[in-house]
Amino acid sequence: MSDAKKVALDWVKENEKNLVDIHQEIWELAEVGLQEIKTAKILTDILEKRGFKVEKGVAGMPSAFVATYGEGKPIIGIMGELDALPGISNKPVPTEDPLVEGGAGHGCGHNGYATTALGGALAVKTAMDQGLVKGTIKVFGCPAEETLVGKVYMVRDGVFDGLDACIGHHPSTFNGATLRSGNAMNSVKFEFFGAASHAAGSPEMGVSAMDAVELMNIGVNYMREHVVQETRIHYVVEDGGHEPNVVPPYARSWYYVRAPERELVDMYYQRLLDMADGADKMVGTTHKVTFLSGAHNGMENRVLAETAIANMRAIGAPTYTEEEETFAAELAKSIPEEKKRIGRMKSPLPDANELAGVNLNTTIYDPVGAGTKGGGSSDVAEVAWNLPTVQFRTVYTIVSAAGHSWQNTASNGTSIGHKSTVFATKVMASTVIDLLSNPELVKEAKAEWERQMDGRLYKSPIPTGVKPPLDQLKKH
Repeated sequence: MSDAKKVALDWVKENEKNLVDIHQEIWELAEVGLQEIKTAKILTDILEKRGFKVEKGVAGMPSAFVATYGEGKPIIGIMGELDALPGISNKPVPTEDPLVEGGAGHGCGHNGYATTALGGALAVKTAMDQGLVKGTIKVFGCPAEETLVGKVYMVRDGVFDGLDACIGHHPSTFNGATLRSGNAMNSVKFEFFGAASHAAGSPEMGVSAMDAVELMNIGVNYMREHVVQETRIHYVVEDGGHEPNVVPPYARSWYYVRAPERELVDMYYQRLLDMADGADKMVGTTHKVTFLSGAHNGMENRVLAETAIANMRAIGAPTYTEEEETFAAELAKSIPEEKKRIGRMKSPLPDANELAGVNLNTTIYDPVGAGTKGGGSSDVAEVAWNLPTVQFRTVYTIVSAAGHSWQNTASNGTSIGHKSTVFATKVMASTVIDLLSNPELVKEAKAEWERQMDGRLYKSPIPTGVKPPLDQLKKH
């Protein structure tokens, strides 16, 4: 182990309690996308106090920031995500019991993601201050990943320009990294405008905006049979009227359109626009389209993934106490056995079928999922289409937990989640030090990225003039 890594890891060990406290404070705040003002302040206050130059409110988002330390090349980015998810608040107990009724919860572990970015950067800074490693590190406070907003607008506005590589840590059900490509995506709202009338006394005078929403949804649902396999199209009706005795003059739906390549998203999105026009013709409404955000399909870097995994193995995965295993076993009882089997069948892990009796997975895996497509999307893809990027993963919840679930919120608020963040902070610091001190490693990562980008050209999916949708989740 190099002297720089030893200093960094010693710093993490000495500051473990502080990191756990920050992890837990952000977990309790559970602020949703673009509303993470208190979360961002916790992080920026510490970074400023420790000598980082902090730029706040970047790319038109109050909770987005960049914190810079050091000078010269290489310049290594460290991503931190900030947002929680609406509706999955839970106490740190193995049963469904909201901490705040109807409230948000960190069921995707972004409190750990943010804390790892902070802790990793401060640990590397300690080694820099002792002259053991040179270069520049940048910490990116990225809001609203769940609605694919933060990094998309940050990349569009040049916030990630100039980096040699970028690393993130995502809490998970396993230790390792995935090379699976997620879907590209558009996020868009459709507002329909009709005319109110008495639904019983004068229905002929009304024009139902809700009818237009429903007819458009029917068209989309029939379209599902005729798209490529990995495509995902989801919607919610945010406003469908009020009492049934009034023909709804206004209705609004919110769509995600996902597909394995950006070009496919553009094609399917155009079909949705056509369906909205068709709904107007059938019902007599007018409509407005509000484009919120879009993202590319994922592109993770094997060189960076293998570097992070090598550091995981050198450090060693966390082990769990009898109390933690008991908590995990109790939590696992909330998931039907059939769902667990489906999860194992779907898993990219090479030993998935052997995990039937495992709740907390201590294995460290080689990179998984190369050449496969995932259903989800992430705005990390926008960074990855511009420079070598990877997210490594550490265990913060049980093997069988679904993404974005109350089970994840619960385990994340216990020592299981704390161990994930501390382990990931050590891995982050070690991996960044490798990149700062080994020019050949950076060169290899860039060469791989250039091969991935052969024949591709990045273009921001955000139409000209569109601003971040700051109020899209304000009610939460």
